[in-house]
Amino acid sequence: MSTAVTAGASGARQVWRRLRGRPSAMVAGGVLVLLVVLALAAPLLAAIEGQDANSYHDALVDSARGGVPIGSFGGVSGDHWLGVEPGTGRDLFVRLLYGAQVSLLVAVGATAVQVLIGVVIGLAAGLGNRLLDTFLSRVTDVMVALPMLVLAIALTAVVPADFPRPLLLILVIGLLNWGGTARIVRAQTLTLKQLDFVAAARLGGSGRVRVARRELLPSLAAPVITYGAILLPSNIVIEASLSFLGVGVTPPTPSWGQMLSTAQTWFRADPMYVLLPAGLLFVTVLAFTVLGDAVRTALDPREASRLRVGTRAGRRARTGGDAATSLKETAS
Repeated sequence: MSTAVTAGASGARQVWRRLRGRPSAMVAGGVLVLLVVLALAAPLLAAIEGQDANSYHDALVDSARGGVPIGSFGGVSGDHWLGVEPGTGRDLFVRLLYGAQVSLLVAVGATAVQVLIGVVIGLAAGLGNRLLDTFLSRVTDVMVALPMLVLAIALTAVVPADFPRPLLLILVIGLLNWGGTARIVRAQTLTLKQLDFVAAARLGGSGRVRVARRELLPSLAAPVITYGAILLPSNIVIEASLSFLGVGVTPPTPSWGQMLSTAQTWFRADPMYVLLPAGLLFVTVLAFTVLGDAVRTALDPREASRLRVGTRAGRRARTGGDAATSLKETAS
């Protein structure tokens, strides 16, 4: 047991060292950490600014112009650090912070549901008999082929309005989008169960559940974590899309997608109201994507070596290797 713990700690240190060697990964991780800290500290920052997310300020919008914020850059001032929302005068800085809470909560929660269901289904298909494998594989194929966004719109539209919308989005996205994870886990399980350490565990009397928990799950951690890192940005986009279409997070709960939905009528009169939520959504998705790619290559160094083929670094490495081989041959 201590040997396994030591090996796991050593592997984690190697992954961290590889991540530190990628400046883009460090920048993306720093951006995400900052975003999470700001989202968690939203009540404190709102208290420091002296505003809240749902208070209307009619005096800060020009009713003669249809509700355009008074002042430059959308009404930026010492009391409203990023301006106010057109038409309502609600503080934009606080609403963006609480919108980050919703987006991150839905993305992380939906990813956790997807990974949990996908791992269970994939392990059951990979370790089960042929009949169970065929049945679960066909169910997975159906889930992958379903138009997820259309079904999500339909499900979120028929659920009663008093049901918590963030929880609803987590369940809908997670329950409809686990097929990719199940496919990856099944393929890896079929490969791993042919190896000697799994065969030895089964010969030692371990049942399927024990083999899955003790032998397979540690080996599946790397591909599952990699795929989960890829799912996070796509889930943020799905949440924003559903909120943009009016079937996601509903007012007065703030959401970046909901802001973009209402901002389409204000992009000429108040560009800041469009640029701020759109810019935050873009930066968040980009940071998750860059970090997910870095995690993938850190967990699989062979992937990094394949990506270097044809690059200047790869050519230098091959040239150095050829030169060393030539010197050895000459010396011999």
